[in-house]
Amino acid sequence: MKILRLNEAPKVPYNVDGHILAQLPGVEVVHLSMKPGEKIEKHINENDVVFFVTEGKAMLETDDERVLVLKDQCIHIEGGKNRSFDNISISPFKVLVIKTKPV
Repeated sequence: MKILRLNEAPKVPYNVDGHILAQLPGVEVVHLSMKPGEKIEKHINENDVVFFVTEGKAMLETDDERVLVLKDQCIHIEGGKNRSFDNISISPFKVLVIKTKPV
């Protein structure tokens, strides 16, 4: 068994408050925290991603739709699709990101 505290997890290699909680064959788990007004620009991940919102709300945009995502929602986005997050609220937005990876 391995236990890792969020504040001790390695930081993500891009400009956002994120920590890599696990890197296993086939999956990576990341925790992201966004301040009010903070945005993650549109980008493509070649693999499927599942987001689980643990706190707050934000706009999630793909090339096809723009939706408000809320606490306790789970969102699946297929690989190869553009996506962005925009914390349009006055509170922090926190999300658990589960990325599939080729094995």
